[in-house]
Amino acid sequence: MDTVTVTESARRYLGQLVQKQDVEGMGVRLFVTQPGTRHAETCLAYCPPHEVVPSDEQLDMDEFPLYIDHNSITFLEEAVIDFQEDQTGGQLTIKAPNAKVPQVSADAPLSERLNYVLQSEVNPSLAAHGGEVSLVELTDDNVAVLRFGGGCQGCAAVSLTLKQGVERTLKEQLPEISGIEDVTDHSYRENAYY
Repeated sequence: MDTVTVTESARRYLGQLVQKQDVEGMGVRLFVTQPGTRHAETCLAYCPPHEVVPSDEQLDMDEFPLYIDHNSITFLEEAVIDFQEDQTGGQLTIKAPNAKVPQVSADAPLSERLNYVLQSEVNPSLAAHGGEVSLVELTDDNVAVLRFGGGCQGCAAVSLTLKQGVERTLKEQLPEISGIEDVTDHSYRENAYY
């Protein structure tokens, strides 16, 4: 797997940390907790030899082995681990743009591509108002049946959000979508944004 980039400064920094552990064969494990959800977090942990799993993807970092959790691989596409030195020592950062939603290919099924657009483009905007939207089903005639939640449920502006925001974004990104249908019960107004 060559999709994870570990910068030279991050390799040196992690190599120093591993060396301080004074354990023969100590490595570093890279994994995503709750992958494919908005709660996904990308993590690094020490990985002594007895914790290596046969399905792990192993990358040789010269100073240490990097083990990538098999179930996290697709969520770590294009991930970058970097270390920036500063006056207080430095900061290790992990950027994994696909941790919350794995990138899908252009020839993936329409429902997967639709979910990707919802999670990567639509929901980050709705989250500013405490809301979210999810795909309930994709009908045979390519109508996306959606359900709003959080601050969007019961919100007075949801029809405007649906038409001008969500539907426009989905149709721009996925022209094969023939329409949008909202099945949310908007009579329930507790925690609604407006």
